Amino acid sequence: MFAVVDRLDADAFADYYAEDAVLRFGNAEAVHGRAAIRDTYADFFAALDGLRHDMQHYFHVDDTHLCEAHVTYTRKDGSLVTVPAISVFHTRSDGLIDSYRIYVDLAPLYA
Repeated sequence: MFAVVDRLDADAFADYYAEDAVLRFGNAEAVHGRAAIRDTYADFFAALDGLRHDMQHYFHVDDTHLCEAHVTYTRKDGSLVTVPAISVFHTRSDGLIDSYRIYVDLAPLYA
């Protein structure tokens, strides 16, 4: 899934989500539904020239997953910004994500 994100592919990323999924990215308002998640990511990806997740740790217990990464964003001017992030998500019995939370401070990206 993170390889899909790193390709900036909002359509393929949305395919991981249930139709009624909820995603919260940082301190932004929660996004409800697969289509809205796809649109939100398409807009975010359009503001970037690249993205890379360097996974540090991955844990899961039952259907709850925790991923720690160093995330490097490539800005439109070519400069790089790396920040730590943690993702916590829950998958249903069919494997689709129904709840996803990303804990990251993107202030350095916009500084």
